[in-house]
Amino acid sequence: MTKSNGTTSSLPKVGLVLTGGGARAAYQVGVLRAIAGMLPNPAHNPFPVICGTSAGAINATSLAVSANHFGEAVRQLEAVWSNFHVNQIHRSDLVGVLNNSARCFFSLFSNDPDNQQAVSLLDNSPLEVLLKHRIPFRGISRSIHSGALHALGITAWGYTSGQSVTFYQGASGVMPWKRAQRIGIAVPIGVNHLIASASIPFIFPATKLNREYFGDGSMRQMAPISPALHLGAEKVLIIGVHKAATTTANRIKVTGYPPLAQIAGHVMNSIFVDSLDVDLERLQRINKTLKLIPPETLRENNSLLRPIASMIISPSQEINEIALQHAQTLPPVMRFLYRAVGAMGPRGSTLLSYVLFEAPFCQALIDLGYHDTVQRKEEILQFIGIKEAPINVLSDY
Repeated sequence: MTKSNGTTSSLPKVGLVLTGGGARAAYQVGVLRAIAGMLPNPAHNPFPVICGTSAGAINATSLAVSANHFGEAVRQLEAVWSNFHVNQIHRSDLVGVLNNSARCFFSLFSNDPDNQQAVSLLDNSPLEVLLKHRIPFRGISRSIHSGALHALGITAWGYTSGQSVTFYQGASGVMPWKRAQRIGIAVPIGVNHLIASASIPFIFPATKLNREYFGDGSMRQMAPISPALHLGAEKVLIIGVHKAATTTANRIKVTGYPPLAQIAGHVMNSIFVDSLDVDLERLQRINKTLKLIPPETLRENNSLLRPIASMIISPSQEINEIALQHAQTLPPVMRFLYRAVGAMGPRGSTLLSYVLFEAPFCQALIDLGYHDTVQRKEEILQFIGIKEAPINVLSDY
């Protein structure tokens, strides 16, 4: 890879994979803040390949546009997330919620096959305004041209084709790919790609890109690590948004029917969490298999398979429990709606943790991400190829 200062490094390209997770993606900002504090100042971007999905796509693009100044990019991300309010993501006022709900309700009885009106529970037009204001997309090409960035990939899901599509912008030599139900397409990344990637089905409207409508990229993303490898990553650092399971869940006797929010929370987990766990297990299994094959055998058969080092940073605490502590920070209208579906109680807290875009909750996740990452400082520095950490920079990145 080529550093932003024009020098060349022989270190393996480290890919950064930022998963989806709605408001939980604030945790990623805390992790990035800690990593930025570990690097020399000013720091070049340690992740030449950056991939993001859903809310992680927004964080990924923010890093890519300012890859020449990694610390500044992280500062800007934290400034947004630590001051978030729900009304920056979707309409949360009474009039806006009622109008959108009425449009969604009456669309159920529409027989017009040519009706092109977007239908969703919430109106996410404020998010589009925020992204246009905060992200200078032309910075992506500048980062690539300077050598600070090799490629950026944003994944969305096509409603018609059923394909997981990674839209990417990268250096020359990065080629499109096609696999079963997933493809990579070279395009200039823009606001519509981020909106599409973060459009949770039913909650936010789909976004039309070229010929097709797209929704949240975490849907049917069977191989979330794969885009980073196609874009040139030789090892991957993944920032998850759920606590790794250490024990088998207890099966307890229930006394009532699960509330809608509890069911929706499990659906959210299946969208944002399960595929990453499966893909990591697959990657580790392939690595173990490759160790059993003599290198000369791989060379003789011109095999493209190679071991891929991976590292995952994930929350040390249950994020849904943190969400419950901050539930009352939501606007009154949203508290009423979420209480109606059972999201304001313990059994619905998983759903709440995905939609609680309020500053106190986001700041708590940023702090958790920072703390979790600092505890693994030496391991992280070794993984990204920095042998010695600078002194007294963790508190001032």
